[in-house]
Amino acid sequence: MPTNNPALVLLRGGGDLATGAALRLYRAGIQVVIAELDQPLAVRRSVSFAEAIFEGQHVVEGLRARRVKPEQLSTALGENEIPVLIDPNADLLTFDLRPFTFVAVVDGRLIKQPPAPLPAPVPLHIGLGPGFEAGVNCDAVIETRRSHTLGRVYWSGSTQADSGQPEGDRRRVLRAPIDGILSARATIGEHVEEGQVIASIQAAEQTNNIQSPLTGVLRGLIHEGIYVTQGLKIGDVDPRDDPSACSLVSDKALAIGGAVLEAILSRAEIREKLWK
Repeated sequence: MPTNNPALVLLRGGGDLATGAALRLYRAGIQVVIAELDQPLAVRRSVSFAEAIFEGQHVVEGLRARRVKPEQLSTALGENEIPVLIDPNADLLTFDLRPFTFVAVVDGRLIKQPPAPLPAPVPLHIGLGPGFEAGVNCDAVIETRRSHTLGRVYWSGSTQADSGQPEGDRRRVLRAPIDGILSARATIGEHVEEGQVIASIQAAEQTNNIQSPLTGVLRGLIHEGIYVTQGLKIGDVDPRDDPSACSLVSDKALAIGGAVLEAILSRAEIREKLWK
């Protein structure tokens, strides 16, 4: 449980993998702030702190995240909540937030391409997955692809390249067939049958229905009303058909979260600030 220490970690992105990192850091006593888009594209929304942008607040495994403005940061931290701000460019790093200071930035946006430079230097910059190269555009990079290297921290070089394909059964991932506004026809955690309409996309006078490719549980679906582009991942059907999996952070997210914790605690100068 954090103890009002002014040392903070900024998480860029509040999707399911970044949320796993936020949980692990918080439970280890480290205060976390999340910077998100104004319309987050998280698919596994039930276990994504990004959902607080839409709903004002969101609870994952007993921990509450709240959408705030920079001036409300201290209040949220004092109430043991995860502050979530609309800040796609991490401009918060340039603000005078004294007595708070950011000792590390974790980029969990999974953009899978080299990131733009941070707007201000930080003691430790950690990237998740492809696009990051330790020693070039970040200090450390963490493997996000399932394999024997999942969750490993690299202080030089890169992770495995983006395969461009989903892990496991490729049919489970739903992608937008056209550009347009998404409308939900099913809810996360709901049992769905093969061929059942899960969502629709409206583009001008054209409506395109998206059907479930298999029988299972709807594990994730992008927020209703979002403008999506062709090919964007918008949903996930889990053939194991276990609705409890929709409310628990995944093993993969926790593994990556553990790696983030390892990377931060491996630096003695940061440890001293975290528990000064």
